Amino acid sequence: MSISLSQVAVPTFVQLLNSLTNLLDKAATHATAKQIDPAVLVNYRLAPDMFPLAQQIQIATNQAKGAIARLAGVEVPSYADTETTFDELKARIARTLDFVNAFTDDQIDGTEEREIVLKREDKELRLTGQNYLLHLVFPHFYFHVATTYAILRHAGVDLGKRDFLGQIPGVTL
Repeated sequence: MSISLSQVAVPTFVQLLNSLTNLLDKAATHATAKQIDPAVLVNYRLAPDMFPLAQQIQIATNQAKGAIARLAGVEVPSYADTETTFDELKARIARTLDFVNAFTDDQIDGTEEREIVLKREDKELRLTGQNYLLHLVFPHFYFHVATTYAILRHAGVDLGKRDFLGQIPGVTL
């Protein structure tokens, strides 16, 4: 049985973007309970050379909206990357969810062999739609969602694997 790119991409992005929102809700509750300035958590990082929490979420949302846009053959929306609060980050996630959910299966399916061209400073990456989604976008997306989880967990927010996974479609945990 084969599955389509829309069946792979959209539910995955929706599940983990919603998970990010819930992680931020738990972080806000933690900050209030422990009397921590939320800005400390928004700017927290695991190591000095790693991006802070806000940028992890910005990159995760960029991966989701970029993938859906490129697969559907539309312009990738640009976000300013200026979020500094939990509410602003949650609004960014909500905007990304709205974008991801705005497409029909027909706009994404059948793009497995579409050439996706990504311009880098000194070169172009050329991938099929399927390779782009499965081997470039998903690893980046999962990395930044998992790093967001790890930052908050390291900062003392009470999180577990179920918080990372979020609501799995068709499954009650």
